[in-house]
Amino acid sequence: MSTRTAGLVAALTITTSVIAACGAAPTNAGGGSGSGDSKAASATSAQDFGGLDKLVEAAKKEGQLNTIALPPDWANYGEVIKAFEAKYGIKITNDNPDGSSQDEINAVKTLKGQGRAPDVLDLGSAFALSGAQEGLFAPYKVQSWDKIPDGQKEPGGAWYYDYGGYISIGCDAKRVKTCPQTFADLLKPEYKGMVALNGDPTKAGAAFAGVYAASLANQGSFDDIQPGIDFFKKLKQNGNFNPVEATPATVEKGETPITLDWDYLQASYAKEFSSKGVDWKIAIPADGQYANFYAQAINKWAPHPAAARLWQEFLYSTEGQNLWLKGYARPVLLPSMQQDGSADAAMVAQLPKVEGTPTFPTPDQVNKAKEVLASGWGAAVSG
Repeated sequence: MSTRTAGLVAALTITTSVIAACGAAPTNAGGGSGSGDSKAASATSAQDFGGLDKLVEAAKKEGQLNTIALPPDWANYGEVIKAFEAKYGIKITNDNPDGSSQDEINAVKTLKGQGRAPDVLDLGSAFALSGAQEGLFAPYKVQSWDKIPDGQKEPGGAWYYDYGGYISIGCDAKRVKTCPQTFADLLKPEYKGMVALNGDPTKAGAAFAGVYAASLANQGSFDDIQPGIDFFKKLKQNGNFNPVEATPATVEKGETPITLDWDYLQASYAKEFSSKGVDWKIAIPADGQYANFYAQAINKWAPHPAAARLWQEFLYSTEGQNLWLKGYARPVLLPSMQQDGSADAAMVAQLPKVEGTPTFPTPDQVNKAKEVLASGWGAAVSG
């Protein structure tokens, strides 16, 4: 989710908060309302299969894994998916790669009992919380469970943080004369029509975090996201807010020359587009410093329940966690990996730098913020 790494790792290790990304005919891919082997669907650890080797065997027998809303250029997901397929010979179908966390939750509900329902989910923490409250996830504890700090997982195993980062300001330095460094800068007249979010904050975890960060920069707090909404209303009134959803394509084309997004995504843009003439600069705003994780979860009715569980084991293995680092994200197991020497030091060194130690909202604060956003966001940026 260097000075930046040390501060974030220390804070993430002790935090007790939680935050945060159809219609074929039904098929009977297995027991329990559409899930596969009933034993696999009820397994809460690899030991329930008889160990990791037996889990691998069961997952290979299924031969398929359905993911959703995993862009290949998001936190190195493209390489993560290829590595899993190569290691286990299990084909991954990634539906709606540019979807939001809300799209994932909707798919769990609308595709229940269908063979193409998502097996696993990657969610902004606000959506992990609400999904768990609705009973949508199957509890599962990976072999490295005890190394995930207590505040970064649901105690029963419904969801668990995986990788994270800081909200940052990305800027195309060839299109913008002076790149903004703070939220206050974003209100300046020279940024008319330039400032974009990565999605709708009522549906997407990255955009939700962007509004929360704006609140912190404008005398708000984790108990009060309204100043963040007011900030974007002012940004809209000034003509600076760009309603186009920021994506790698819009960045490359210059359609979103300034974006508020996770630093690991911004860092990947800088690397990817440097050869294409885009000079992408990144600043973590000192006036609204906000960091958080995304969470993994298993669909309670996963059509491939063994493969779903093996996917989690892979993500929380040393190999999987180092693949997040390669994508500029901070893996949840980084503190323990640095202690045992298994973290890729070169990858740690490339993480965007930041000063200070982040703090985090509680689940209740997140739920309240989500409600306030749902009722006030549309009016703030419409028209």
